[in-house]
Amino acid sequence: MLLIRNGKLFTMEGENFLDGADVLIQAGKIAAVGRNLSAPGAKVIDATGQYVMPGIVDAHSHIGMWEDGIGQEGSDGNEITDPVTPQLRALDAINPADRSFVEAYEHGVTLVATGPGSANVIGGQFVAMKTYGKNMDDMVVAEPLAMKSAFGENPKRCYGGKGKMPETRMATAAVMREALFAAREYLQKMAGPEDKRPAFDLKKDALARVLRREIPLKMHAHRADDILTAIRIAQEFQLNYSIEHCTEGYLITEDLKRAGAKCILGPLLTDRSKIELRNLSFGAPRVLYEAGIKFALMTDHPVIPEHYIAVEAAICVREGLPEIEALKAITINAAQILGLDGRFGSLAQGKDADIVLYDGHPLDARSHVTHTLVNGETVYER
Repeated sequence: MLLIRNGKLFTMEGENFLDGADVLIQAGKIAAVGRNLSAPGAKVIDATGQYVMPGIVDAHSHIGMWEDGIGQEGSDGNEITDPVTPQLRALDAINPADRSFVEAYEHGVTLVATGPGSANVIGGQFVAMKTYGKNMDDMVVAEPLAMKSAFGENPKRCYGGKGKMPETRMATAAVMREALFAAREYLQKMAGPEDKRPAFDLKKDALARVLRREIPLKMHAHRADDILTAIRIAQEFQLNYSIEHCTEGYLITEDLKRAGAKCILGPLLTDRSKIELRNLSFGAPRVLYEAGIKFALMTDHPVIPEHYIAVEAAICVREGLPEIEALKAITINAAQILGLDGRFGSLAQGKDADIVLYDGHPLDARSHVTHTLVNGETVYER
């Protein structure tokens, strides 16, 4: 057993904040949260004067897919040979020895959603994983977590001029629909008489999981019109989905609310590197919050290095987002949008003991992580 005693707890549950409270950990899980907890024989971390919160959750990154400081040899996130590649699995490309994982947990990030990039209209399968572990088997939390798709500039840029669809936004939407229709037809035939079933098709079988709503579709879209195209297609096929990046989402909040869209926003701590980012704004989180739209923040690592996600959240506070909402955007909101809030995102009984302690406020850039716990074990101590 381990007892974190007398800390300033951002629980992300109930009142969200408890001062002078304890967290009891047993068998890798949170056993209790409250004041004056008793645990005879437990190891104790004295958190007096420190802030304690659930491990940070990054809802969209590519950590391990583009290895830090390696270049082309470590670039394994985009298979730019076919615009429809749902059969690809991030699990097969991630290098858990990438030093970015160490930097992540040393700065409080304990859970990431990572996967293929946005070159392809359908890029492949994301995985949710912890940032600490001996190998991928130790680190994986959900696989597949989601399917990646993309709208806007990136598929056009990667395939335009090659004489291959898509060269236009029309073609991107058409390629997406064709793939979904084909997978739906395959799914129907596979449910029919055995002697009439088609040969197994890995691509269609992977995409069938999306049609059965077993996994969501992560829909990369920056511009408002691309966001609405993504929503339109998701509704046509009755998909479980999230809008990834959602850069101009703050310009169409009524549309997002009407659709009930889940939004993973960012990266914000970056330059406007292409035309569809021209309206990128740190004010977007405040607008979404005020419109009543739940959202998470992302790094899109390596666009923003994984360990800067708390800095991104802090700047959102500077631009008007309430402090607790910024913390939720990198903890409980992120876990909920990923469908993993049963285990992550808050300090609550029964959840994984992935916990971070700070010597100052988590959103103060001058603060240090003093302890990171994963599965109840101290994996980093300053």
